[in-house]
Amino acid sequence: MPVATNSIKFGTDGWRGVIGDEFTFERLALVAPVAAKVLFNTYGEVGNRTIVVGYDRRFMAEDFADKVAEVVSVAGFDVLLSETYAPTPAFSWAAKQHNALGALVITASHNPGKYLGLKVKGAFGGSVPPEVTQQIEALLTEKIPTASTPGKIEKFNPWHSYCEALSRKVNIGKIRDAMRAGKLTVFADVMHGAAAGGLAMLLGNDVIEINSNRDPLFGGGAPEPLAKYLSHLFEVMRIHREKNRGGLSVGLVFDGDSDRIASVDGEGNFLSSQILIPILIDHLTRRRDFTGEIVKTVSGSDIIPRIAALHKLPLFETAVGYKYIADRMLVAKVLLGGEESGGIGYGSHIPERDALLSALYVLEAITESGMDLGDYYRHLQISTDFTSAYDRIDLPLASMEVRSRLLQQLQTQPLTEIAGKSVVDCQTIDGYKYRLADGSWLMIRFSGTEPVLRLYCEAPTLEQVHQTLAWAKQWAE
Repeated sequence: MPVATNSIKFGTDGWRGVIGDEFTFERLALVAPVAAKVLFNTYGEVGNRTIVVGYDRRFMAEDFADKVAEVVSVAGFDVLLSETYAPTPAFSWAAKQHNALGALVITASHNPGKYLGLKVKGAFGGSVPPEVTQQIEALLTEKIPTASTPGKIEKFNPWHSYCEALSRKVNIGKIRDAMRAGKLTVFADVMHGAAAGGLAMLLGNDVIEINSNRDPLFGGGAPEPLAKYLSHLFEVMRIHREKNRGGLSVGLVFDGDSDRIASVDGEGNFLSSQILIPILIDHLTRRRDFTGEIVKTVSGSDIIPRIAALHKLPLFETAVGYKYIADRMLVAKVLLGGEESGGIGYGSHIPERDALLSALYVLEAITESGMDLGDYYRHLQISTDFTSAYDRIDLPLASMEVRSRLLQQLQTQPLTEIAGKSVVDCQTIDGYKYRLADGSWLMIRFSGTEPVLRLYCEAPTLEQVHQTLAWAKQWAE
């Protein structure tokens, strides 16, 4: 019986499915050689016939990676197969460093433990654009011929070169000195994922790492850098706070494949990338003299344009999804590109979000400013005369039919009032972003691959954010 390929769809960053149901060895064996062929057709002029294959710490991830290496080599491509788990950006870096056609990474990123997936990275060291994944989908019904001479499979350790590259970009010595002197305590919640051991390799054993063990069930939650999954980190940092009154402390949070980041400040407050991005822009501009464009997604905080203006930096806005930021990085001089869900990347690196590099820059910002992250952000709020709160909820819908009905309603019956406030503008770069009369905004965006409605809101106070999101949830239901 032929394997069904019509349900293999690539979302904002890869193809994902439930292990043993949508995501199987048989289906992966169909997708991987097609992806390799499309990478060759797209990047063959700049890369050799090598494909990097990597994986994270999910259930049987290394076994799925072995299968990818096998079928890609049978199709005639040489394979650099990772000998261990590593962050997805490490494999993007390896693709560029080895002049490969790209990388195929077995990961489901921040999704719950029952999922696995495949991310496709290009020769340039970042996520391939939508037209490349569309080509992969279109060719899935074609049989990839077996090569007369199979490619060779060679093992490699992705950590060495990757850590060396990151070390050159940051004042590692100053961070280490602050930690050894007791001026800075660093906690790292790796959420049982691929960042495990990473900061210790870079900074030494003074890093206090939690959730380091491999747990394919991720403690019953998901390896996503959200406050609701960080009870262990909050508790560890609370105990530290009560015992140690001197010095700065920070918690760094990494998602399952270490391309997304969040943080916890010394007072125990959760800081999403909506807060970290402004801090990083300010630090890199003020203390490292970085210049270039700031790229934000449409769901990014309104403080980001204000920080950009403060430093006289141009701003560019994209749809949600880091691949759109990566596209911009390939054609413009970019200082930083960031998205609200935790992905942050740098024009001085590769066009890829990279949580470990972001963590190092955050630590550098703390050591060189001498400020707690929360204090740093409050300083920026004063500098820009802008204070806000932000939250997001993902609302499961009953079916794709309900999704279609709501989408049609937004198209044919435009909203003019939300939570008692007049709508003054509507952006449709990605979904529907409504600006309201009080300066707040609500964004309604549908998942492209599943019946989920994503609701984003920024307003002057958290109470107003929750009121607006409650209104939006009621509207959808």
